[in-house]
Amino acid sequence: MTKTGKPIRVYADASVYGGAFDEEFEVASQAFFDNVRSGQLHLIVSMVVRDELENAPKKVFALFEEMCRHAEAMDVTEEALQLQQAYLEAGIVGRQWETDALHVALATESQCTAIVSWNFKHIVNFRKIPLYNGVNLAHGYGPIAIHAPQEVIVDED
Repeated sequence: MTKTGKPIRVYADASVYGGAFDEEFEVASQAFFDNVRSGQLHLIVSMVVRDELENAPKKVFALFEEMCRHAEAMDVTEEALQLQQAYLEAGIVGRQWETDALHVALATESQCTAIVSWNFKHIVNFRKIPLYNGVNLAHGYGPIAIHAPQEVIVDED
């Protein structure tokens, strides 16, 4: 929750949905989605995540569909595509990982406070986070927090 009592806007990439059914990531991923269900986090979803999960196991895709009922949908805008291109031109990730750059661009464009991911190579990476935010600032956006799910869950204990 923010200081105003509003839930933070957060974008989850496809890895978080799959993580909900992976022994290593299950506890934190499920806690993240429980926070979405309870309204403590305001989830932003995109068709990019849906497309990535279309061929995932049925239970993973079903979780995405369930979360869509608790979420705000984000369209792929021209501005998000331009920001994605700027990340690629800055060499943050290569063209083969352009979808990862698009996730960060969509989260930024939709004014999320954070993006959550289990992708430690191309997204949640201490070398890349300042690069994404440098491009964001250069293009008139604010910085975005980039974390693993357990870092944004609201734990009332």
